[in-house]
Amino acid sequence: MPMKADGRPTEPREIDSWDGGLGWIASPDETMQRASHALATDEGVWLVDPVDCEGLDDIVAPLGEVAGTVVLLDRHKRDAAAIARRHDVSVALPRELRDVASDLDAPTTTFGDELGATGYRTIPVVDNPIWTEVALFDADSGTLVVPEAVGTVDYFLADGERLGVHPMLRAFPPRQALGRLSVDRVLVGHGEGITTDARAALDDALRNSRRNAPGLYLGTVRDLLPV
Repeated sequence: MPMKADGRPTEPREIDSWDGGLGWIASPDETMQRASHALATDEGVWLVDPVDCEGLDDIVAPLGEVAGTVVLLDRHKRDAAAIARRHDVSVALPRELRDVASDLDAPTTTFGDELGATGYRTIPVVDNPIWTEVALFDADSGTLVVPEAVGTVDYFLADGERLGVHPMLRAFPPRQALGRLSVDRVLVGHGEGITTDARAALDDALRNSRRNAPGLYLGTVRDLLPV
């Protein structure tokens, strides 16, 4: 199983469907399980950290017209520019990520505390020289979109976890940023989202991050050993 698929995937898997949008994993067979999401709002459909695939436009068309693409992590440029050009829209960047604009071959816009008038407000999650990440949260629907700090793919999860903190953040999980939110679903950039008992899953992930780290690291090393 490759870490990351090459080329344009042809058999995406739809995930995380709810009244306000849906998600997709463009290459279900890749280890990274890169997930993307379409947020349906009064302003149109926003494609968050999108990975392109065959049939994507047909997947999101029932939600409405594409208003733009969004990048929430400095290394999640993915196919945001290519999709934006195809729909003749811009790539929207949180102000914390405005420097990413120079790496994108498409028009860009910068937004502040809220993505337009969508109701999705920004939450800075990580900001250091090697990692800048912003989450989106819609309080009305309880929808939290976190691109990297937490995930559900295998290499994020220690035994018993449904949602796990990224291995590099285990020692200092983003409790202050994410720990007080009343969430009904957590949509992540790697793996399927959490739509059942999401608040409990997020609380457990943040609270037990350090405690469960040794088991996660040991499991990762074990998986790398030859058999």
